[in-house]
Amino acid sequence: MNHDTPLSPVAPRPVRHLSDVHRRVMTAAQLRSHGVSAATAVEQCRPDGPWQQILPGVHLLHPGPPTTEERLHAVLLYAAREVSAPGVPVQPGAGAPHRPVYAEAMITGLAALTLHGFTSTPPLLSLERIDVLVPRMRRLRSTGCAHVVRTPSLPEPDQVTGVPVAPVPRALADAVTQLADAGAVRCLLTEAVRGGYCEPASVVRELNNAKLLGRPHVVDAVDALLAEGRAIAERRLYTMVRRYGLPDPVWNVDLRLPDGPHLGGLDAYWPEQAVALELDTRAPRHGRRQDDDTTWSEYARKREHLERLGITVVHVTPRKLRDSMEQQATVVRTALAASGDRDPAAHVVVLPR
Repeated sequence: MNHDTPLSPVAPRPVRHLSDVHRRVMTAAQLRSHGVSAATAVEQCRPDGPWQQILPGVHLLHPGPPTTEERLHAVLLYAAREVSAPGVPVQPGAGAPHRPVYAEAMITGLAALTLHGFTSTPPLLSLERIDVLVPRMRRLRSTGCAHVVRTPSLPEPDQVTGVPVAPVPRALADAVTQLADAGAVRCLLTEAVRGGYCEPASVVRELNNAKLLGRPHVVDAVDALLAEGRAIAERRLYTMVRRYGLPDPVWNVDLRLPDGPHLGGLDAYWPEQAVALELDTRAPRHGRRQDDDTTWSEYARKREHLERLGITVVHVTPRKLRDSMEQQATVVRTALAASGDRDPAAHVVVLPR
């Protein structure tokens, strides 16, 4: 089919305003807007015809196997909610083909992770089903290559090669839901953190929301994930101190009062300035919100106790270290510089942790 001509002799509108893949994959409603009746579409999709129906109400306008891009857009067309009159898109700018908005639908699961760039996920062509995330109240069923995943609240999608894709933490949770192999789950979670796609806390939060933290093979993978995340955060902390010329602290120490109680462990401590730094690597564990609240209470008590002793506590999250390392270095430098303006801190004993 010539992409710059009408779809059929009776089609009133050309398709040059569409992007290339959307000239090859169309819904029945879009075909009607181009003058193709339902009867004509059925005739075109006969066994030896030039078209085929790839999903209910979605047509592939050539006889061969669908490409990866065509499958993705077919799944989105099947699942998306119509937002305007079919086939009447907002006019594109000069030289810019129209790319329709897929309302209330996005790719998730393994397909989304592959689109994000994961190397431990299967190639898109090898996936028999493509997960598509839609609101819980949508009346859709899984069929063909489209596997419908429902959620009470849709996240804001990322755009990857023109395709709306669930953010990595949500895509991970949807992928893990369907995986029973502990090694595969651990591999995915590890790549998410090592590859810098997201922080462990956001992954664990989504797994918790999906009620997956009661599965033993997922719990084991999460334990490994949190250990991996802390190690990466610690390396970033070392990098921050070197890169921005901060004084060397003592690393990974415990503080105690002389002949007194244990004050808590710290990731870094500058004794001369009485400045402490602690990484916040909290994440909800094993599906119990109480665990998270208890850990936060421990952080808060430790901080209040140290500050009563005249020790300044800098609280840093792994995400801040990743996304705004220079800003975090400035916070630490400011705290160190301000030490001369404070009353001397209480004497504490510094021990290796």
